Amino acid sequence: MNHVLIDGPDHAEHTFIFAHGAGAGMEHDFMEDVAKRIAANGVRVVRFNFPYMVKRTEDGKKRPPDRAPKLLEAFEAVIENYASKNTVIGGKSMGGRMASHLSASPAIKGIACLGFPFHPPGKPEKDKGEHLASLTIPTLILQGERDTFGNRSELETYPLSDSVTLTFIPDGDHSFKPRKASGHTESENRQLAAENIVAFIQKVCA
Repeated sequence: MNHVLIDGPDHAEHTFIFAHGAGAGMEHDFMEDVAKRIAANGVRVVRFNFPYMVKRTEDGKKRPPDRAPKLLEAFEAVIENYASKNTVIGGKSMGGRMASHLSASPAIKGIACLGFPFHPPGKPEKDKGEHLASLTIPTLILQGERDTFGNRSELETYPLSDSVTLTFIPDGDHSFKPRKASGHTESENRQLAAENIVAFIQKVCA
C-alpha cells in the first residue's frame, strides 16, 4: 500500500496507526514530529493519507475531506494491512474522530485522539462527540486547554464513557501550541502528548 510512512522498529511490540486531520496530510510538521517522538520509545508508528489527501499530493489541488464512509474504509484498509498483535489507532483532529468510530474493530486494543473536534469553532451546538458516551474500548483524548474545537471549561462536564480518559495539554490550542506568556513551549507539549500516548499504548496492550 502506497502513501504510508512508518517510523520506529519494523518488529516493534506495539503499533500506533496515526491518521491526519482535515487540512494537512501525513507529512505535516505536527504529524511527523509527534510520530517520531512516539517512535523513539520503540513503538512502530504508521502514518497514511486519506484518499482526498492522496489526490492533493498528486495534483496540488486542495479538496475537502472525503465523506465519512470513504474515510473509514481507507482507515480500515490500513488497519488490515499494518495492524500487529498490539495495535492502537488514533489521529489528529478529524483523524482521531474517524478512529473513534472504529471501536468495534477486533484488531485494535485502544484509541488515542489528539485534539478531538467536539464541535466546529464557535459552534458548540454542532456536537460531534455524542458517541464518546457509549465507547467501551479504552480511549485517550488529549485536548489543548484552549482548543477552539472544545476547550477545558466546555469539556469538564462533557458526558464521556468510563472507558474514555480526557487529558488536557497545558495552555494548548488545537495543535497544542501554548501562548509564550504561559511558560510552556510547543515542543514540551508535543513531548507530553507523545509520552501520554506511549504510556497509554503500553497500558492497554499489557
